[in-house]
Amino acid sequence: MIFQRFFALVFVGVIGCSGTLSAETHYDVVLQSGRVMDPETGFDAVRNVGVIDGRIAIITADTLSGTREIDAKGLVIAPGFIDTHFHSMDEFATRMALRDGVTSGMDLEAGAYNVKQWYADKKDQWQINYGVTASHLLHRMKIMDAEVEISGPVDATNAKAYLNKAALDGKPSWSIERANSEQMNAIVKNVDNELKEGALGVGLGLAYAARGATSYEVFEVQKAASRYSRLASVHTRYHLDASAPTEAPIAFDEVFTNAMLLDAPLLLAHNNDYGWEENEEKLQMARARGLNMWSEFYPYTAGSTFVSADFLRPEIFVDKFGFRYEDTLYSPEQDKFLTRAEYDTMVEKTPGTFVVAFMPPRKKWMNHWLHMPHMTVASDGMQGVGTDGKLLPWDADFSAYAGHPRTAGARAKTLRLAREQGVPLMQTLSQLSYWSAKHLGDAGIESMKERGRVQVGAVADLTLFDPKVVSDQATYKAGENGRPSTGIYWVLVNGDVVVENSTVQQDIRSGQPIRYPVEARGRYEAFDAVSWLKKHGVDAESVDDNSSVSHLH
Repeated sequence: MIFQRFFALVFVGVIGCSGTLSAETHYDVVLQSGRVMDPETGFDAVRNVGVIDGRIAIITADTLSGTREIDAKGLVIAPGFIDTHFHSMDEFATRMALRDGVTSGMDLEAGAYNVKQWYADKKDQWQINYGVTASHLLHRMKIMDAEVEISGPVDATNAKAYLNKAALDGKPSWSIERANSEQMNAIVKNVDNELKEGALGVGLGLAYAARGATSYEVFEVQKAASRYSRLASVHTRYHLDASAPTEAPIAFDEVFTNAMLLDAPLLLAHNNDYGWEENEEKLQMARARGLNMWSEFYPYTAGSTFVSADFLRPEIFVDKFGFRYEDTLYSPEQDKFLTRAEYDTMVEKTPGTFVVAFMPPRKKWMNHWLHMPHMTVASDGMQGVGTDGKLLPWDADFSAYAGHPRTAGARAKTLRLAREQGVPLMQTLSQLSYWSAKHLGDAGIESMKERGRVQVGAVADLTLFDPKVVSDQATYKAGENGRPSTGIYWVLVNGDVVVENSTVQQDIRSGQPIRYPVEARGRYEAFDAVSWLKKHGVDAESVDDNSSVSHLH
């Protein structure tokens, strides 16, 4: 790669001698006198940066000239922020994220249905880089809720309608019903087809199908991704649970064990609840053994999800976890906490409606997450909806947004909290960008090997901010959910200035796909009990599909 060829020149002091490029070269964009910070190498110095054809062409102490010159004095020139838990795949929410410094937003947890068309629809239309996994849950819905017609593309932005339809008969089978072997094979085969089309891995939202997805189905889905050496991004099935024998870390062990045995990448989605310390310790041990595994967090004491989420049902959320809807379950659309009766009505009539769930125990843990290596910031950013639950247009006022403030402020809040605690800025930039790029790159995503870094030859995805004042402004108060972060002034995506003096440029559509190459043939392998016994048993010459292995389906 280009940046590897110039690495020594740039970082051993021979600044300004990048191949044939020099101060005399005319650059497309020049960033003057900014504090260049590269988390991979630890480089931290005031330099000028020249960009040509969407890539960093030079980092030098010499004066540069260019078509576009930006005064970056007093600002950090950082790798653009990468969000791997980005449900904000609509234009308004993406605009909020750009004001918060995001240059790449990928939904690796929820994923999408019809990945091929999903990518096609965004080509040359998106302001940030975009990517997605194959959605295990949406493919479960396709198979388990036959009354719901899904052709796609479907992702978090339009899933509400499908969630509502699946629950009309009073039985969201995708969430609560166990698949037989035929159904499981259909799910895995469909996931495999999405992987063939370049999906970044598989998204497993097991907290939403804790009663439906069997452990063997999970194993088979992770196997499907591992045949392509791709990640599983997992929201574990015992989310929030602090009671034995269903403690949250036990659910992590389920997918952790699978990933170890399959030698496959693993991303633990929002590891910011009970048991997070145990999970981080295990992930650190895994990385020490050369395994590609890491986690995410977002710096808020509340989460957000659809109201009919399985773990919000009364026997779990109230009776087991000890929460009260009246204190913890907030509706941004109605600007109020829900009573039990209102919760029941909403689950019955509009089960796909999003709510905010406050989790008081997070307050004592949150500051610790800022110090964790390879624990990345991923906002779990929600859709850009108004008080009517409908997606807002790109140019809507930020005060119209009714949702979790993490969509607008997760990155700036991380920077603010880290500054207040004295966390080294390089650590925070690693959490915001580099570690996500590194792990995704190590999983074979070539475009991520060129991002998350400020180096000669790297893609010019860059975020410029004032480290002394950068701060989140979004709150839980109605009208303030989408208030833009302050102190982030310039954002470059693939070398184009998309945020200029804190204003997002509507017509700049520089986002590129983050995707594996499309393959001609899939790698699906069907499961059946007969073949399983013959492969794993001894002298199993006469077996049938009604054998003792039936528990696997």
